[in-house]
Amino acid sequence: MNALCLKNRSRIRGGRGGFTLIELLLVMVIIAILAAILVPKVVSHVGEAKITKAKADLSTLKTCLNTFALDNGQFPTTEQGLGALISNPGNMPKWEKTLDKDEIPLDPWEHPYIYRCPGSNGDDFDLSSAGPDGQPGTSDDIKPD
Repeated sequence: MNALCLKNRSRIRGGRGGFTLIELLLVMVIIAILAAILVPKVVSHVGEAKITKAKADLSTLKTCLNTFALDNGQFPTTEQGLGALISNPGNMPKWEKTLDKDEIPLDPWEHPYIYRCPGSNGDDFDLSSAGPDGQPGTSDDIKPD
């Protein structure tokens, strides 16, 4: 008796499983519409996240530079660069590693952070990221807070 019921059910459905071409196309159109709406929102958040990371890195480097100056009585020169935070430039008897990394990080766009000492406008040093365009001195440069 059960076999007879199963046979009748498959006859009612047409005997074939799966989706029609129209159903598949409809699902693909819905997915494309959702992607068109959501992708720009996600991409804009990625750009904001990179800027936030660059500011956090710059803040950390600024703190390390100030610690370096307290320990050694001076900031690293432009020639010594940020590398002086992870390895002794050779003439610092009280030098201690102030950056807890093995190498100086790159900014989120894979460019080196820019360091100059002495800084412009009477500052002790200048520290920045060239930003998304990778060109220093443009409007998208990022500086520590």
